[in-house]
Amino acid sequence: MTVFAALVGCLLVVGIGSLALVRMPPHPRLSDAFDLLDGRRVEEVAEQPGVSGLGSWMRRNSGLRIGEGNRRRLRMTGSSVDRHLAHKAIGALLGAVLPALFGGWLVWLFGAAAPLPAVLAVAGGVLGFFAPDLWLRKQDVAVTQDATEALLTFFDLVTLERLANRSGTQALWAAASVSQVAVFRAIADALERARLEQRAPYGELQRLGAELELPALTDVANVMRLDEAGAALSSALRARVRELRDAHVTGMKLHATEVSERMGILMVVPTLLFGLFFLVPPLLRLLSG
Repeated sequence: MTVFAALVGCLLVVGIGSLALVRMPPHPRLSDAFDLLDGRRVEEVAEQPGVSGLGSWMRRNSGLRIGEGNRRRLRMTGSSVDRHLAHKAIGALLGAVLPALFGGWLVWLFGAAAPLPAVLAVAGGVLGFFAPDLWLRKQDVAVTQDATEALLTFFDLVTLERLANRSGTQALWAAASVSQVAVFRAIADALERARLEQRAPYGELQRLGAELELPALTDVANVMRLDEAGAALSSALRARVRELRDAHVTGMKLHATEVSERMGILMVVPTLLFGLFFLVPPLLRLLSG
């Protein structure tokens, strides 16, 4: 029995450590980052082994599908569908194994009900399977704010390129190639798709803005269309970017106000409990009398 308890404890520790490693983002080596910036190293875009390989196998053989909302969130965070599917599989496995071991330990130690490990395994597996989806939805507001801030930086770069007497398409290409952030990569892919189709990129940017639910990108694409008519684009673009930045700052202030109000409500609860601590004894004496 002592060996069984030690084995259960080791599995619990390994499971918790595996969950922590899965949620931890990978960190590149500093030397590789400097080599990539200096041009001595080419970024590899091949399929990542390990977790992403597991997700790719699941996508091919299980028929699982990711909703459009989660696909949009994954694209804005720079994560892949295969990695998300792998997280769901690992979450379901750990969610089933760890509660089952805990239930078996309860049955062995306290004599609990025999079906308890099976019930805990099913409940934990379902919860672990949907945990990555819930995490994505929880981060939706933060991801959208980060994407909007990246877009505002992109618009500033486009404005600078236009002030350097570049055309609208050239300014978009030069600004999109500055960073490897997920939003910049999505814009670069849209520009490349428009180039291969031999048409203006503004319609593709509008489609991308609607797909990612980023209205700021659609608005700026409409402004950039003025370049085809030969209009003065720099002043109109700067004015529109200023309006978008002011709207973004206003939205962040409103969100901060909502968070402050929720914190104020939580601060009232201890005060009410402290007041009840003094009011309950007199009320009990009145009721008993």
